[in-house]
Amino acid sequence: MKKYNAMTNRERLFAALNGESSDHVPVWLLFPYHPTGYYVDVRTAPAYRDVFETTKTQAITLNRRNLGVPSHTPEVVGKYETVTDGNLTIRRNVLTYRGRSLTSEVHEDPNGTEVLKFLRSEEDLEFYCSLPVLQDKSAIEAAMESQMARYLQEKAEFLSECGSMMLCLGEPVGSLYHASDLNEYPIWSLTHNDLIVEYLRREMERLRQVYRFCLDRDLADVYFLVGSELASPPMVSRATFQQWIVPFAGELIEMIHAYGKKAIQHYHGQIHEILPDFLAMAPDALHTIEAPPVGNCTFTQAYAALGDRITLIGNIQYDDFRSLTPAQMAAAVRGVLEECHGRRLILSPSAGPFDPAPPARLAENYHAMLRTAWDYGPWEIGNR
Repeated sequence: MKKYNAMTNRERLFAALNGESSDHVPVWLLFPYHPTGYYVDVRTAPAYRDVFETTKTQAITLNRRNLGVPSHTPEVVGKYETVTDGNLTIRRNVLTYRGRSLTSEVHEDPNGTEVLKFLRSEEDLEFYCSLPVLQDKSAIEAAMESQMARYLQEKAEFLSECGSMMLCLGEPVGSLYHASDLNEYPIWSLTHNDLIVEYLRREMERLRQVYRFCLDRDLADVYFLVGSELASPPMVSRATFQQWIVPFAGELIEMIHAYGKKAIQHYHGQIHEILPDFLAMAPDALHTIEAPPVGNCTFTQAYAALGDRITLIGNIQYDDFRSLTPAQMAAAVRGVLEECHGRRLILSPSAGPFDPAPPARLAENYHAMLRTAWDYGPWEIGNR
């Protein structure tokens, strides 16, 4: 076995993304460095602090930050309000354009939560797709500039040897997916495909400028694309995936690569059928490959489809961190490493730290994963 000089986590990250060997198994716990709206602040939450300290030497940190601009021009007016009626709380969002409106609501009471999306009928979809998308370069740049002071402060605070800043800027399908009633959304892929594709093209023009703003200013070395899982089988057909996702993500990844940066695509779910389409989009890495019963693809099957062209990231299920003993977690990690031995891999959980008060077992199993991967030794690509 080759002898390796000690590497930093940043060096392990880019070795993994380049398909190169490293002195230890690359591990990513999905811990951000700065607080986010969707993960626990691991630097301050008592349940995570000790694990966070260990990651400084034994795991990659990708400091995921979300920047973006409004989807629509100022003529589309948004109004937010919260009303209460006894035990019922309604959070309402209204979009108005030329005298017509779309409304989304979240109803909360002691019995639970009900969500009503903006788009619940064909008429809603047609109106939404007619809304003017923000494409004006000066307006987009002004909106991005307003976020720069905070972002650049976070970038300066981040310890670069731990990994990399990672920007999550969106894909065209995102706004449509999140606005839609998901019972209707698959039907619209059949009845309104041309309308939606045209809308996605206009959204893409907005996003081209957002990505170019960040790339021109060298704001991050890694970009995280979250969109492919929003229009894929079995929700919609592979043909829809190839129209709504592949050309747009492929262009964004090509743009990222033109600036010498790296792209990671995120995908939860039934990925086996569409793996060849990720070769067409050509990210540097793909997170996360999920075996049955949660997903439908093992690492072995994924490597058979992708070869060594994409680094795979995964795939210990988050629920296993809560349920397995540390010995069982260590065995699960060794199983992944043996299955993936000699291939492009970043070991990771399937999800990030979203529970602010988890059982003690969670931290124990994070430590078990880190310890087992660290003790495994060098990760040699091609040495099978």
